[in-house]
Amino acid sequence: MTDIAQLDPIEALKDKEPSKPPRSQWKDVWDQFRKHKGALFGGGFLIFITLFVILGPLIWQLDPQKLDIRNKDVRPIYTWLWDSDAKVSWARPFGTDNLGRDMLANMIKGGRTSLAVGWAAMVLALFVGTLIGVLSGYFKRLDGILMRFTDLVLSLPLLPLLLVAVTLFRQPLRAAFGPEQGMFVLIVGIIAITSWMQTARIVRGEILALKEREFILAARSIGTTPYKIITRHLLPNIMSPIMVSATLGLATAIITESALSFLGVGFPSDFPTWGKMLADSVPRMTEYPERVMLPGIAISLTVLSVNYLGDGLRDALDPRIRGR
Repeated sequence: MTDIAQLDPIEALKDKEPSKPPRSQWKDVWDQFRKHKGALFGGGFLIFITLFVILGPLIWQLDPQKLDIRNKDVRPIYTWLWDSDAKVSWARPFGTDNLGRDMLANMIKGGRTSLAVGWAAMVLALFVGTLIGVLSGYFKRLDGILMRFTDLVLSLPLLPLLLVAVTLFRQPLRAAFGPEQGMFVLIVGIIAITSWMQTARIVRGEILALKEREFILAARSIGTTPYKIITRHLLPNIMSPIMVSATLGLATAIITESALSFLGVGFPSDFPTWGKMLADSVPRMTEYPERVMLPGIAISLTVLSVNYLGDGLRDALDPRIRGR
């Protein structure tokens, strides 16, 4: 009894177990992200396809535009499994088209173009959407104007707008930057201009909710400028929806570029993209279905992986879900 009375009350309340080191926030994010099997597949495939189109020309050094009439209409290697009479060649594992161009080399070159358009358009659309969303959400006097403008752009029919814009600006940009570079600038700009609205509305909603929180009111009370409040307090707290919007924007940009190339209003005919390869293969798709399947599967898997990656990032970056 005496020993218990002599114990220091503060010492009695202390935890007897050794204290654990503090966990990093990014470690918590990674732990949640790796639980999402689809997100792991999406991130892994996106890394694989990116390295494939970047490093592919270093390994497979055939010119994608080289014509080899003697080796035209070569079937892929796997065709030999069910058709022993098929014209195949180990030197052309993915086969050739009707002009003798190597399909594997065109897949690499076309994927590089499609992914470059997707990444560039996504970054530009994300910048525009975030800027408009932040300005609309934080500055009340700009909210009505910017949101009505956003609603106006959302109401426009996007595909006819894309076709009209390509028709109007294709020749001036080609003359200014060259055939390939001019079309790249035009397609990236058109996709970005027509795909920033969802990001703007998401960011605006997050800003409206955050700007009335206590830490923002405290920052205002000590005279912090709006610029510092936005960059130091608001933007770091809305990174989760911004990153999810980025992944979805990348998928949308890849599909839009493929659609434009498929319709014949994208890059020049001798400049391969996955969508252009699809368009060129349609007339003979019954005889050579692999020419449609190969770029089609590449587009589908890339978009699917990006969507899964965005789903996993949303769960990992949201602290309410991460704490479950």
